[in-house]
Amino acid sequence: MKKIIIILLLLNFNFTNSFSMEADVFVQSTVNRAAETLGGSLTKEERMDKLKKIALDTVDIRGIGLYSLGSHRKSVSDEQKKEYEKAFTEYFLQSFSSRLAEYSNPIINVNSKKKINENYTIVYSTLVATNNRPSVKIDWRVYTKNKDQPLIRDLIIEGLSLARTQKEEFNSIILSADGDINTLILKLREFSNS
Repeated sequence: MKKIIIILLLLNFNFTNSFSMEADVFVQSTVNRAAETLGGSLTKEERMDKLKKIALDTVDIRGIGLYSLGSHRKSVSDEQKKEYEKAFTEYFLQSFSSRLAEYSNPIINVNSKKKINENYTIVYSTLVATNNRPSVKIDWRVYTKNKDQPLIRDLIIEGLSLARTQKEEFNSIILSADGDINTLILKLREFSNS
């Protein structure tokens, strides 16, 4: 499962200032940029810094964070929402960059794309098998409303949505705290600072 999460995180990177880039080209460019970062001779800290930059450029971190709150976002104050968004961004960047920095040069091939509507395109890809692992199907949910800046909103690994899984985990944490979102914010901060 950790390998799958790492792969998913890989997907979170690439191109800044693209110009009306098609979703499949955007994903392949992102993957190539991440692979270049992971395949170089950088230190782990340098890789993490570069991976964070790629994620900030290509992933809709705010959108994923709000989705992950689910119905709880309707009951939080504006101040709590700001605190949560800040904590989630730090958590997201730390989580994927630390996991991916350990990864070495994966090969991901984009196979096809399907436009769902004006706002979303699904890009289908495959993580190429190696002697140590089988091939893995990875589908990217790309937000394409702004043609000049597509953003990754979700990764579906072998049919498992990472955003949905995270939403369920966050819901469980909040419910265990009698609906108190501050408990979730604290846990996100603890992770980021560990």
